[in-house]
Amino acid sequence: RLVKRDVQSPFLLQLEVLEGHGERPGRLLAQAQHERAFLRDGVRRVPVREGRIRATLFLPPGDGPFPGIIDLYGTGGGLPEYRACLLANHGFAVLALAFYSYEDLPKGMKEFHLEYFEEAVNYMLQHTQVKGPGIGLLGHSKGGDLCVSMASFLKGITATALINGSVANVGAVLRYKDITIPPLGVDLKRVKVSESGIADIIEALNNPLEGPDQQSFIPLEKAECRFLFIVGQDDHNWKSEFFAVEGSKRLQAHGKEKPEIVCYPGAGHYIEPPFFPMCAASMHLLFGKPVMWGGEPKAHSEAQIDAWQQIQAFFRKHLTGKPSGTSSKL
Repeated sequence: RLVKRDVQSPFLLQLEVLEGHGERPGRLLAQAQHERAFLRDGVRRVPVREGRIRATLFLPPGDGPFPGIIDLYGTGGGLPEYRACLLANHGFAVLALAFYSYEDLPKGMKEFHLEYFEEAVNYMLQHTQVKGPGIGLLGHSKGGDLCVSMASFLKGITATALINGSVANVGAVLRYKDITIPPLGVDLKRVKVSESGIADIIEALNNPLEGPDQQSFIPLEKAECRFLFIVGQDDHNWKSEFFAVEGSKRLQAHGKEKPEIVCYPGAGHYIEPPFFPMCAASMHLLFGKPVMWGGEPKAHSEAQIDAWQQIQAFFRKHLTGKPSGTSSKL
């Protein structure tokens, strides 16, 4: 998967057009270099090592305070900064938060303690450059269900956006004070492996509506925030649309506002910021083998452009009170 490790330098893409096609390229007809910068002028990148927090804060240019967001990625671990940095270019104070496999944080995904994430929420709420009274959460994949858990149990969350997230706790035990939420069960016999050795894990997780797996369903009805679900309908990591619909049913059954659900036919699991190439398959750290993420290149690329607008409009509306004129183009 193509990711940007160092946001302080641009992506440089060398394009060449060669005569003919096939094994042996002909003479060079034209060439160009495309440059994509990540940090716009004036955006400040601030490494954060406060208490247990391992993160990077991006602050937009100008005088704050700015609407604040905590940004979480999934099972890849580490500290990806590129989405947080690109969002800061649009006027948000964004904390890219590591939660495992980074510096002195736990190496593996055995259990997570919400107290760690609570520290990060409080850091943002107390920051002079962050506009209150609440902040937003943005999570993809495993980061999505961590955001749902944060919104359900922690104070100070106003808006939560999930990109192909789950409403059940997945992959690791979750603890908060005297509460323990077990991970959703997995049946590896339901994994299909293609001739090329790439696994399709879409059926691997148990149903959180049945039997003991109901204990893994996160009590999102406790949340005091608004939700946005971004769903790739060709997600092969797990059933994102099912999770969004069940989350919506649960919220409404408890008298909560219906969440926004934006579905993209032909979009796979890794809905990144615009103009990142679609990743059809790559290594899955939990499964220890390459898995299929799904997606059809054109539909997926268009989904990334639209979802990026939807996410910003959602946070502007709920963190600043200003409605945005964006409507889905798909």
